[in-house]
Amino acid sequence: MAKSIYGVSSTCESYLIFRGETALGDGLRTFLYVVVLAYCFLGLSAITARFFLSMENVVKQTRAVVEIDPQTNAETVRHVKVWNYTIADITLLAFGTSFPQISLATIDAIRNIGNLYAGGLGPGTLVGSAAFDLFPIHAVCVVVPKAGELKKISDVGVWLVELFWSFWAYVWLYIILEVWTPKVVTLLEACLTVLQFGLLLIHAFAQDKRWPYLSLPLARTERPEDWVPAEATPCKQGNKSHNEYSEIFQAGEEDSRNIVDIFSIHSRNGTGPVYQILPCADAAESSGRDVHKKLVFEEDHVISIWKQQFLDALTLEDTESRKLNNKYLRVARIFWQSLLAPWRFLFAFVPPYQIAHGWIAFILSLTFISGIAYIVTEVTDLISCVTGINAYVIAFTALASGTSWPDLVASKIAAERQTTADSAIANITCSNSVNIYVGIGIPWLIDTAYNFIAYREPLRIQNSAGLSFSLLVFFSTSVGCIAVLVFRRLTLGAELGGPRLWAWVTSVYFMLLWIIFVVVSSLKVSGII
Repeated sequence: MAKSIYGVSSTCESYLIFRGETALGDGLRTFLYVVVLAYCFLGLSAITARFFLSMENVVKQTRAVVEIDPQTNAETVRHVKVWNYTIADITLLAFGTSFPQISLATIDAIRNIGNLYAGGLGPGTLVGSAAFDLFPIHAVCVVVPKAGELKKISDVGVWLVELFWSFWAYVWLYIILEVWTPKVVTLLEACLTVLQFGLLLIHAFAQDKRWPYLSLPLARTERPEDWVPAEATPCKQGNKSHNEYSEIFQAGEEDSRNIVDIFSIHSRNGTGPVYQILPCADAAESSGRDVHKKLVFEEDHVISIWKQQFLDALTLEDTESRKLNNKYLRVARIFWQSLLAPWRFLFAFVPPYQIAHGWIAFILSLTFISGIAYIVTEVTDLISCVTGINAYVIAFTALASGTSWPDLVASKIAAERQTTADSAIANITCSNSVNIYVGIGIPWLIDTAYNFIAYREPLRIQNSAGLSFSLLVFFSTSVGCIAVLVFRRLTLGAELGGPRLWAWVTSVYFMLLWIIFVVVSSLKVSGII
């Protein structure tokens, strides 16, 4: 694989697969590497569907709580969600959708371990990803609701907490680079960066639970009582309630043509898995037999779904495609399925999300994402080496946009399916916080710890002036973005949706802010301004 190269030379001697690549012209090599990079981004989008399904099943997990009525001594069994809604948004959703960037930054740090200078791909990608999250994703979400439909943040207190930690993350990064220890990062600074992610979780949970002294005195409005679809309707017999139901699994849900609605877990009328209520029966007579039958049924059905994953991966034309009268459209769909086929076959090894509450599929999906991120870092180094383009510029643009695809999909689905704007906007602000506290904090912690032990030296940052300047540009443009969201809340009563004309005007404004950030930051890190 290629070695890390940030300098510019007349001939790039690094290669991706075989040494013969260096004999090709720079133009052809650049084209081939860009194609490989685009194909890796296609792989990220393919694994995203499986990742979302597994995450949905993880968040859907419940635990049984037995309550006794003090007056009648009657026992009632309730199924309580294991995951708190706010914590799930910050950890599973925001962390999961930001995992491509986090993996890329961590891999970049590991490859540069032992060097006194940190790699540029990680920080550049994460700052660029923050801009992509804040501007283009907001631009998409604001026009997603139907014409005239308004969707606002119901829990403004939680959003303000998340927004504070998101802004503070970039202020803190600027303090490290330019104020506290200019152009270097110490072990203490890296540790404090990672610890602040824990403070974010505590503060957000305190706000969600309205803890005194730790939360803002803002009431929650229009929030559904149950953010997750009810798992069953209890049927009573005598003084006891028994909740017995079985899940109806549906094969073929991994079809890459469909976008998975992970946000059905936050909606009463979600489109999540279907449950069938079974007739009530005496627990002493039938519970053991029913449980055994259910386990056998689920085991056989999960195996059949896993087999179906491989069959679907090798199927280039489905029933729907065969019904198309337009042969050109039909050929185009077959060609698209052919491009996806290698990725789909590889990802078919991820077991169905019904196993172990989705945790195995969740972890393996993140593992595949890390593998793709490693290839992306190698290919990006080669593009920078062959073309002479500054690595930060590539990180701000191509890498940030490609690795932020899961964020875009998640927020878009949330804006479409949820009755409020909470998750769509929370995913954006929380992802930005995760990018700094975890995505930059962990790689810096790895490198600073090694340098402290081996050399007793801090970690030096290449082009720290350019990175600091991009932080100032991002902070300035983000103020303009948040100001418009607040203005929409005060005038229209909601952050997303509204009259079609104003929604599109807002969307174009957000995209202009992103273009300003990318152009000005790229010119600075390239030394043009």
